[in-house]
Amino acid sequence: MAQATKRQALGRGLSALLQDSPNINSASDKNADKLIGSIIEIELNLIDVNPFQPRTYFDEESLIELGNSIKELGVIQPITVRKMEGNHFQLVSGERRFRASKLIGNTTIPAYIRIANDQEMLEMALVENIQRRNLDPIEVALSYQRLIDEIKLTQEELSTRVGKKRSTVTNYLRLLKLDPILQTGMRDGFISMGHGRAMINVENTEDQLAIYERILKEQLSVRQTEDLVKNLKSDSSSKPKVKQIPDFVKNNIKPISEFFGQKITVTMSTNGKGKISVPFHSEEDFNRIKNLLK
Repeated sequence: MAQATKRQALGRGLSALLQDSPNINSASDKNADKLIGSIIEIELNLIDVNPFQPRTYFDEESLIELGNSIKELGVIQPITVRKMEGNHFQLVSGERRFRASKLIGNTTIPAYIRIANDQEMLEMALVENIQRRNLDPIEVALSYQRLIDEIKLTQEELSTRVGKKRSTVTNYLRLLKLDPILQTGMRDGFISMGHGRAMINVENTEDQLAIYERILKEQLSVRQTEDLVKNLKSDSSSKPKVKQIPDFVKNNIKPISEFFGQKITVTMSTNGKGKISVPFHSEEDFNRIKNLLK
C-alpha cells in the first residue's frame, strides 16, 4: 500500500512540474531530466494520436474486450507519449490502450514521457508496431517500406533494426508489387502471405487476378497455388489474352504517376478497354489522392 501511495504522490509531483514548466521540449531544457522516462497520469484530451501510426484498422470488438479488461484491472502497461508544445502530447505507442480507455469513458491514462523528433517518432512507431504479432503482412510490408523511404535505411540496416533476416524483409517488401486487390485480400485475411508470395513472379496483373479468383472459388492451398503458377508459366495457352499497351498509354504512365505521387499500373483487354490502378498506403494517403481528384 505504501508503494502505491508513493507512486501516486510521484505522479502528482510530476504533473505539477508539467504545469510549472510547459516548455520542456528537448532533453537540454530545465527539469527535462526529471520528466523523461517518468510515468505520469495524463488527461486523454491532451493526447493526439500518432500521425506515423502504420496500423490503419482497429477491430472494435477487441477494443471493447480491452476496455472491459481496463475497467477491471486498469491500464497495466502505460502508453508512451512524446512531449509537445505546452501541455500537449503525441502518442508513440499504445493506441489500442488509448482508444479503449476513451471507449469506456476514462479521462486519464498512465504514460511514459519521451522527447523525440519526427524522424525518431516515426522510427519508434514503425518498429514498435512491427514487433506486434497481429499485424497483417501488408501492414508489415508498408512499415518496412516507410522505414526504407523515410528513415533512409538499406534493407540490411532494416533487417538489423527490426531483428529479422534480410530474406524475410525482402519477402515482405515484394508483396507490395502485387496488384492492390491481392494486397487487400491479404489484409482482409482471404489469402495468406504464402499465397501472395506464390503469385509475386506472375508479372501480368490479369493473371494475378485470375489466380486470386480461383484461390477464393476453389479454396486452394498455398501448395496448390504454387502448382497453378507453375502450370501457368509452362502453358502459355492458359494465360488470358491481353492487348499490348499502346504508345499513347505508355507515354503517359509517368506523368500520371507523378500527378498521383504513386506508381500507377495500366492493363488492357483485347477489346481495347483498359484499367488504371492507383495504389494507396494508408487512410491519409487515400484522402490525399481523393483531394487530387476534386
